Amino acid sequence: MHGEKTGLRARQESDVQILQSELYDDVATRARADSRPWRPVPPGSARSPYAVADPSDEAALFSVVELESRELAGEALLWGIDLHNRTAHIGISLRPAFRGRGFSTDVLHTLCAYGFTVRGLQRLQIETLTDNAPMIAAATAAGFVREGTLRRSAWVYGRYMDEAVLGLLASDWTPRT
Repeated sequence: MHGEKTGLRARQESDVQILQSELYDDVATRARADSRPWRPVPPGSARSPYAVADPSDEAALFSVVELESRELAGEALLWGIDLHNRTAHIGISLRPAFRGRGFSTDVLHTLCAYGFTVRGLQRLQIETLTDNAPMIAAATAAGFVREGTLRRSAWVYGRYMDEAVLGLLASDWTPRT
């Protein structure tokens, strides 16, 4: 699947080392993106968050590529997929060289198309730190509505931080044409 600037594809073995070194091994940044504590994980390990895995009903893991260059730009995922309630959470993480270029909104639009039209979900949700202005702006531009704040809900690199919760319903979603 693809948007205007980016495409989503299955993770490939060649992606793992790049994602591991640029997204996971940056401990301070990774601590802001994952509620689990950071642990050293070798890139070739099956425990790497970027390891190529079989498809799952609970998660859909993608590598993000820039359409123009075909270069790996980051990762995107639907996680915590709840088939009974038809809901899921969204996560994206872009490599440093691809941040600030409008890719996040494009990736979110494409993930929404996948979640709503391919998976038949009725609600997508994003949780992000309240000081993550770029993610909040990208989510809002993609149609997400800020629904609340989870006070002191995230332990991030030595301190508690608040998280913003943003949601989008299939009935409120406007697909790109």
